[in-house]
Amino acid sequence: MSVKYGILTMLYLQKNHGYELKLELESLLGIKGKINPGQIYTTLDRLIRDQLVISVGMDDQERKFYEITTKGNKELEKWLLEPVPYHSTKEDFHFKWSCARKIDFKQENEMLDQQKAMIMKDVMDLTKFKTEFLLQGDENRYLLITSTLLHLEADLNWINQVENRNRP
Repeated sequence: MSVKYGILTMLYLQKNHGYELKLELESLLGIKGKINPGQIYTTLDRLIRDQLVISVGMDDQERKFYEITTKGNKELEKWLLEPVPYHSTKEDFHFKWSCARKIDFKQENEMLDQQKAMIMKDVMDLTKFKTEFLLQGDENRYLLITSTLLHLEADLNWINQVENRNRP
């Protein structure tokens, strides 16, 4: 899970102050956990340094407001289109997909296609290893790879369900 891209997602929708960004990000994460407020402000400082976000003044309660820049929009869209490797937790992709849904990302289908392509490549590579381990009589590695392949198959099925629900 990336606080950076969560913040960019929230700012894509509207300018906001740090504490509200924290609450919105926690809402996006659901039951995954709480975000330390210090992590929000440290990340905002880095986003400003990298010119992905700007500070746009204060509200009547003297809370600093932030807004995403054009460069920040491009960075968010680039991230949304990068497939998530399986060795990362699949929650990374689910978080990315939730961010894309939150902002009604128009290239969601392209994002899903790229993720499917990465999964299929992994399936092909692992199937080769699975066969080798079977021929070598390495039962443990054979079963571990079989487990990973079943998880990848489940991920593909989930993506197919998302795509089917996206159809008009």
